[in-house]
Amino acid sequence: MLWVKALHIVFVASWFAGLFYLPRIYVNLAMVDPGSIAERGRLLLMARKLLRFTTMLAVPALGLGLWLWLGWGIGRGSGWLHAKLVVVLLAIGYHHACALLLRKFERNADTHGHRWYRWFNEVPVLLLLAAVVLVVVKPF
Repeated sequence: MLWVKALHIVFVASWFAGLFYLPRIYVNLAMVDPGSIAERGRLLLMARKLLRFTTMLAVPALGLGLWLWLGWGIGRGSGWLHAKLVVVLLAIGYHHACALLLRKFERNADTHGHRWYRWFNEVPVLLLLAAVVLVVVKPF
């Protein structure tokens, strides 16, 4: 079980590293001059590759978490775990929102400015903070 926990933590940290950086690329994309085709293309390529890699990291993170929950019953029946599962669903939703925003950038249909993306970039920090507090402190 300790190996599963350790791997879960590594994959969650790696997944979130991608969720921290991807919106930073969006900030830069939102600031690109319309005539700078090469810069825009390079940032889009970086965003596509990072989203793909981040998705590949999310799958084992979620799978190992499910294994801990179902296989060993960690936290089963505890309020903190139910709250953490809500945080996990919000993180999955944020990941999905990042994918949708990338598609908008690819279609030149994005309507948000770089300041909006700077705030959007803070969401995974709050999600990770909430998850760690719930798991370590177990407030309820």
